[in-house]
Amino acid sequence: MADDLSAVARFLYEAGTLKQTKRTGWWMAGVRDPESVAEHSWRTALLASVIAKLEGADPAKAAFLAVWHDSQETRTGDVNHLGKKYAPSADPEAVTADQVAGMPEVLASAIREVVAEYEAKESPEAVCARDADKLECMIQGIEYRAQGYDTQRWIDNSRGRLTTKTANELADAVLEGAPLDWLRMTMGEK
Repeated sequence: MADDLSAVARFLYEAGTLKQTKRTGWWMAGVRDPESVAEHSWRTALLASVIAKLEGADPAKAAFLAVWHDSQETRTGDVNHLGKKYAPSADPEAVTADQVAGMPEVLASAIREVVAEYEAKESPEAVCARDADKLECMIQGIEYRAQGYDTQRWIDNSRGRLTTKTANELADAVLEGAPLDWLRMTMGEK
């Protein structure tokens, strides 16, 4: 068991690299210090739980799928859509299998299964997690646009890829507001 836990410990350090791994697509919009993959994944998990709850799916499972959706980027980096045009993308399930090798099988199989479910795009929770990924990108684009970056292309592309009723309605609400509306409302200014 100690060897198995050593594999888990190594993965925990590996997962920590996502805190420094920048989302590369934002560099094309001129964003100097874009969000990290870990930052993106955190809000994606939060959004997945919200979308799933409102869609009648399991919010904990959707959040769990979202937490793992970009975990392979510890080994592949964040390859943006332009980069994928020139280089074939790595199979997330194959990368995950390598990442969990040596872990206790009960854990390794659970992680392989969650990544496979996300990639299959079939369960209600996977659909909600995928919508959360797109909606998070849209929200981040709106936040960067408010900082003066030209991110409309990312906003429009992400908005157009949403599938659930809830994600589409949330997107409409986000587009009607502004990034600091929550603060203004809290301070009684609006």
